[in-house]
Amino acid sequence: MCMPIKFCRSRNLSARLKSVQSFTIRNFGCRASQADGAALESLLASSGFTRADPLEPAEFVILNTCTVTASADEELRQTVRRVHRENPDSRIVVTGCYAQRAPGEIAALPGVSIVIGNSHKTRIAELLANPSAPFHGEVHVGDIFAHQDFLVSPVEGAGTDRSRPNLKIQDGCNNRCSFCIIPFVRGRSRSAPVDQIVQQVQDLSTRYSEVVLTGINLGRWGREPGSSRRLVDLLQVLLAKTGIGRLRLSSVEPMDLSDDLLALIAESPRIAKHVHAPLQSGSDTVLRRMHRKYRPRHYEDRVRKARAWMPDAAVGADVMAGFPGETDEEFEQTRAFIDSLPLTYLHIFPYSERPGTPAAARADQIPSEVRRARGRILKELGLAKNAAFRRSMVGRTIPAVTLQSPGFAMTTNYLKVELAKVRQPRELIDVQIGALTDTGVREHNLLPVLALR
Repeated sequence: MCMPIKFCRSRNLSARLKSVQSFTIRNFGCRASQADGAALESLLASSGFTRADPLEPAEFVILNTCTVTASADEELRQTVRRVHRENPDSRIVVTGCYAQRAPGEIAALPGVSIVIGNSHKTRIAELLANPSAPFHGEVHVGDIFAHQDFLVSPVEGAGTDRSRPNLKIQDGCNNRCSFCIIPFVRGRSRSAPVDQIVQQVQDLSTRYSEVVLTGINLGRWGREPGSSRRLVDLLQVLLAKTGIGRLRLSSVEPMDLSDDLLALIAESPRIAKHVHAPLQSGSDTVLRRMHRKYRPRHYEDRVRKARAWMPDAAVGADVMAGFPGETDEEFEQTRAFIDSLPLTYLHIFPYSERPGTPAAARADQIPSEVRRARGRILKELGLAKNAAFRRSMVGRTIPAVTLQSPGFAMTTNYLKVELAKVRQPRELIDVQIGALTDTGVREHNLLPVLALR
């Protein structure tokens, strides 16, 4: 669905604003979405819009959405209703993945002024430039697969309220997992250019000690036709040409965790000892129905190699419970497979039907209560693995970066540490682990020390 769009081609967009327009952005979903929000904020600010005072209602409330699950959609709808109720004079602008997938559905919500899909997100400043426009359910959505623009996080404003900013270097996905809507709302895989990434990381290094590299399918960075570059090559360039203290990778698919990439993570003190590899299922037959490109034996090889080369590394996984047709036996295969692996944490997601995907059309949907029950079993397993991992770190001294939250730091291996004293944020420090907290760890000389669990 794409309504006609009229663009003024003036070089100075801000000159077309009849008055300074205030805005606020609320981001939903993954790290890539958070990075998009930072880019939108910078784009609007540089185009003559002004960030609203947190205590004042904004003229434009921009909701940058996720649509990976039904609960993400519902969260957006609730937010729209709340914003419209509390700030009826604000113009609600909905953009992002949900806007791309179901623009008409969103436009029908009371209070929504304009819907801007990912296909038009880079043009948001031009679409909002006329302050007198009525904006009653306007929709600007086009063919995402024809979309080649890459919305990046400009250095200015890139997570200024964070101690570990996200830098999106890849967007889109060429995979066609049977449960996933993301390729249809993000488009084809595309990569930010090396020189641009180097410049951004170098600029960020003047203000931050750690930068998180992220993307929709991060491991596919550089794999466009005609390119021979890989993610490991980019990391080597960033280590050589920037002064960043630490780089962290967000999520990399198991088939992209090459030996070269794992070796570089293991060898470099400037790369966080943290590997997150989506699993989804430990059953071979379920993975086939999901159209995933690996099998349990491949996944196990990558995880065991990562922990063998980095015994203290965090190794996490995404796991889906209750995929259509998942039998009790297949679920037990997943549970047993996870139990056998040296994983340190799990992100558990009950399967959520996404309209338009092959999995949603299957007749053998698992009842919601069964999905939730299986999810609880896997969650408990993940909590037990994480507690064992945290316990194994007691007495160890681990590199960390201090966080914006006073008195806390994040270790290279993804443990949140309660510090013995408040330090300035964004500092690289070494922390000796003394005990466990409910969800993290505690610095050695911080009293009272909790009993080890």
